[in-house]
Parts: sequence; structure tokens; C-alpha cells
Amino acid sequence: MEWLMDPQVWLALTTLTALEVVLGIDNIIFISILAGKLPREQQEKARLVGLGLAMFIRIGLLFSLSWLMGLTAPLFSVLGNEISGRDLILLSGGLFLLWKSTMEIHEKLEGEQAHTSVKAATTFGAIIVQILLLDIVFSLDSIITALGMANKLGVMVAAVVIAVGFMMFFSGKISAFVESHPTIKMLALSFLILIGVALIGDGLDMHIPKGYIYFAMAFSVLVEMLNLRLRRSHPVKLHNPYEAGNGESN
Repeated sequence: MEWLMDPQVWLALTTLTALEVVLGIDNIIFISILAGKLPREQQEKARLVGLGLAMFIRIGLLFSLSWLMGLTAPLFSVLGNEISGRDLILLSGGLFLLWKSTMEIHEKLEGEQAHTSVKAATTFGAIIVQILLLDIVFSLDSIITALGMANKLGVMVAAVVIAVGFMMFFSGKISAFVESHPTIKMLALSFLILIGVALIGDGLDMHIPKGYIYFAMAFSVLVEMLNLRLRRSHPVKLHNPYEAGNGESN
């Protein structure tokens, strides 16, 4: 347990938790839209159940991917580099983050404003099933980010639990803050690009020290916090593919 005294572990936990919260905003928004289909007295319960499911799904994926990361026996060679099962996960995860973050940035800035339509029956069970399927999709970038940010499974699980707990209590305020300061969302997506590159480097045996990544993230966040404090600007409105349609009833 001596790793608990390592300052870099606590830095990884703090950074990863913050990223998990910011990257989970879209999940919160979509869960709120789906829960809004239910009677008012069931909506809060559905949101809490949805976020709880998200936590358990992410923890389950973390354990399964962490086990797969132990597959270090070489499978084949590419340009003199031996590629193992672990390397394949790192490479595919890094490429996924590059694709996901680039697509998200495009959709937020230049994509069309979309409306989500929920066709299924608005029973509590039907909504929970939809939330469950949604959580699986939204968990992929979160889990791959965790694998790229921390080396300890305990740190990853703790970050997921803390982030989901934080979102359960402050989902409204978190959503409002990110909505009013869209650069925070853009920074988080740019961090995904950085983490994706680091994962690809690890998969090709070109390790990038985590300290460099933490410093780049911390410095960027510090600059943006100073910008928010010192400048009175009118932020752009990010496009949102998860808004409820006009013709839908709550």
C-alpha cells in the first residue's frame, strides 16, 4: 500500500476525477432527457439509478480491460515492434480517443443542432433499459481515458466512484457551469487527444511520462481559470445533439 503515499498517485486521482466529471456531462444531459419522459415523482429516482448503473458498468469495464492489459505475450511483429494483446488495446484505445474527441469537437462547434427523440414506451423499466444501453456507449471513452491516465486499478475505480458520486449530488450545477463556459468542455476534449497520443505511444513501446501530461493539463486549466476570472466574454453556444425535441412531452 506504499503507492498511496505517492504524490503522483493523488495527482492522477484528482486529474482523472475532474476529467471523468467533465466528460460525463453529455451522459447526465441524456439521462435527464430520458428521465424527463417519466412522471415527475419518478424522474429523480431514474436519474440516480442511471448514474449508479453508469458507475457499475464503468467499474466492470475497468476490471475486464485491466485483465486484458495483462496479456503481454507477443502476437506478431510490425516494423520490428512486437505487438501483444495489451499493445492492441492501447493502440485501438488511443485511435478511438483521437476519433471520438475530433468528432465531438466538430459536432459541438460546427455540427447541426439536433434533437433527441425517444420512441419507446415511457415506463420506468423501459427508460432504465435505454439508460443502461446509453451508459455502455458513453463509458468507452471514460474507461479508455482512465487506462491512459493511471497505472493503478484502485486509482481508476476510485476516480469513477468519486466522479459519479459528485455528479449525483451536483449534476445540475455541473451542467450549468460547463454550459456557461464551453471552453472547459473543449479543453477536456483536447485532453482526450493528448491521452490518445500517449496510449498510441505506449502501444508502440514509446512511453511518454505521465508527469508531462499532468503538467500540460494543469497549465492549460490554470490559464483558462485566469481567463474566466479576468475577462468578461460572451461564450459561444455549443451545439447539442442531445436536446429534447419540441414535439416531445414530459
